[in-house]
Amino acid sequence: MIAPTVTEDDPDGDWTASGVFRCAPGVYRIPLPLPQDGLRAVNVYALEDAGGWTLIDSGWAIDEARDLLEKALAALGSGFGDVRRFLITHAHRDHYTLASILRREYGTRVLLGAGERPNLEFIASPDRPEYEPERTRLLRCGAAELVAEIGRSGPWPRPNEEEWEAPDEWLADRAAITVGDQAATRTLTAVETPGHTRGHLVFNDDAHGLLFAGDHVLPRITPSIGLQPTTVASPLGQFLDSLRLVRALPDAALLPAHGPIGGRVHARADELLAHHDVRLAQCRDAVAAGNPSAQEVARVLRWTRREHRFDDMDMFNRMLAVLETGAHLDVLADRGDLTRTERTDPETGAAVATYTA
Repeated sequence: MIAPTVTEDDPDGDWTASGVFRCAPGVYRIPLPLPQDGLRAVNVYALEDAGGWTLIDSGWAIDEARDLLEKALAALGSGFGDVRRFLITHAHRDHYTLASILRREYGTRVLLGAGERPNLEFIASPDRPEYEPERTRLLRCGAAELVAEIGRSGPWPRPNEEEWEAPDEWLADRAAITVGDQAATRTLTAVETPGHTRGHLVFNDDAHGLLFAGDHVLPRITPSIGLQPTTVASPLGQFLDSLRLVRALPDAALLPAHGPIGGRVHARADELLAHHDVRLAQCRDAVAAGNPSAQEVARVLRWTRREHRFDDMDMFNRMLAVLETGAHLDVLADRGDLTRTERTDPETGAAVATYTA
């Protein structure tokens, strides 16, 4: 096995390129691949610890990611057996599943936010209904045609139970985690930032001015809202509150799960809040123009930085678009900017939400 060379991180370089990149004293960024995912890579952060390493997030449990992580640790003079623990920001497969697999082999501890327990239990449940909860959410958004299209695509793969086993420890909000030894110690504070998922955590290293932001604050995109196994009343409302929460913390260097380093948390949080203000206004205007459902509003909006039309996107991204639109409409209804009406569809038995200005 040929290990990569450890180099200084370049915020202007290709953040998805394989390697080991020193991004702060005692902190290394290790990008791992995400095949068949538009994000292309996830950043795993390795922190020097007493007798080994603490890793923030782990990557997706695929052979390519495992091999690259092994090579990266070799470049740091270590191996999987030297990883003391994984601190996981949230229970999505590109963050959690490789940690679950490696724990079985090496006994590495896995720590996850307590707020993620309902999500993990639902994922691991053998009784999870097919296409749920996305089917119910999409029907509520008026997207019956998209639900039918998903049904024609065939059964979704069942989760591998070994990849979704419960963590060794459920982290509470503001839990303090000591990393390092007496010569060089850092304290990470786990801060609950629900929105992207209900139990998402960021890890704040206040003394060194670093925020390991997971998917909460991303430098180039806004994270998806509404794609999680269990339902919360207002995922976008939670996300916006969580952005204001990290904005109220001392400013820090942004160490994201997807994208390059080099940004600052406050500046990017302000940009994300402004983006959602614009999106909320667009949704309100679309309803006022005579589009009463999330599905209809999603069709008139443009998507991603490339301004894609709804019908030009693949099925998965159209599903994301509809769910995110529904999240925006619910925030507007909760604020009193729109009126929301809920009814039961007699054919599906599902709740359907419509909105008026």
